[in-house]
Amino acid sequence: MPKTSPPYPLELRQHMVELVRSGRDPADLAREFEPSAQAIRNWVAQADRDNGHRSDGLSSSEKEELARLRRENRQLRQERDILAKVAAWFARETGTIPSGSSSS
Repeated sequence: MPKTSPPYPLELRQHMVELVRSGRDPADLAREFEPSAQAIRNWVAQADRDNGHRSDGLSSSEKEELARLRRENRQLRQERDILAKVAAWFARETGTIPSGSSSS
């Protein structure tokens, strides 16, 4: 499995965005600093989305909300599956069928 590097600090990303907006070329910045030119272009595009200048993707806050909702959804599914297994176990142990099941 390939190793991934930790994300660049927010301050560095913001500084790169400011430099590009002031007229610097992302390729020149990539040669001078460590991030790739494509990473710098991606940061500029994301900053534009966050500021409402682009609408071709999700803003950072929307991405965070989506990730939170996906985590919550996954947890709720797991809890539902556990409860269904517990209900089935109790039904077997007590010999009763839980209400809500269709036996007709």
